Amino acid sequence: MTSSVFLVNPASANGGTGRRWPQIAHAAAAAGLEGDALFSERPGHLGELARSAALAGADLLVVVGGDGSVNEVANGLVGLAHAPELAVVPRGTGWDFVRTFGIPRDVEQAVAVALHGAVRTIDLGRVSYRAWDGHDAEAVFANVASAGMSGAVAQRANDATKALGGKASYLWATFAVFAGWSAVETRVSVDGATRAGRMFDVVVANGKYFGGGMKMCPEAEPDDGLLDVVAIGDVTKRDLVLTMPKIYRGTHLPHPKAEALRGRVVTVETDEPVPVELDGEQPGTTPARFEALLGALRLRVPAA
Repeated sequence: MTSSVFLVNPASANGGTGRRWPQIAHAAAAAGLEGDALFSERPGHLGELARSAALAGADLLVVVGGDGSVNEVANGLVGLAHAPELAVVPRGTGWDFVRTFGIPRDVEQAVAVALHGAVRTIDLGRVSYRAWDGHDAEAVFANVASAGMSGAVAQRANDATKALGGKASYLWATFAVFAGWSAVETRVSVDGATRAGRMFDVVVANGKYFGGGMKMCPEAEPDDGLLDVVAIGDVTKRDLVLTMPKIYRGTHLPHPKAEALRGRVVTVETDEPVPVELDGEQPGTTPARFEALLGALRLRVPAA
């Protein structure tokens, strides 16, 4: 195993990553970044490849894919005593994970960060939830998780072609899902402080962005040992229309129907199950428990 390993999700960017891999590999090699390339063949496979590469002695894993690819790799590395450093060549449609760190979307610039970037040790979030088949399950997320409507929004966006790009796809999916969604009785506990009421969504964030560029948690810092929480109450369509532009700018808080909280441990219970979403994937439903895992990942980011 070479010291650097590319973990490639050929299905990311609507299959564009697989088609463009020869050009991406050439650009990386021209800059001096070379290594074995391992290709994902099914959901979850990238995590298996990451763990195998780490155990074989790789020092740097370069994820070539989107937020879901980063999520799979994080799940593959969690718990290892000596996990390699991680770099990202963004190839998805949302690019939400890399936005927080300023990792560029341009391939050549992203490769430069992978080669010469600074190393930032960041947290992950660990989540216990109920899988779709009813059994208890656990996973980690690198960027943003949620319980409620945004899980259905992410599913609707993932089911679409995303031909218009991540922002347009998620915006369309948000209004489409909202039209048929109802708030449910929800109990949110953040480090023991409880809020209860009818809610559309509970966002639990390690990073600042989700949903194709929505700056939902503008104060989130992925290395502060805490999770940023936004509990969204029983909003109306008018609330959503008026607030959406502010969400993209990160100026939507404070809001009379949303509350921002911060803590190490977050639990969400609902009177009826609602989807749990982890970095754009939907593995199951509430009840859910979220916990910050301090210093769990070493990420190469642009040097200051």
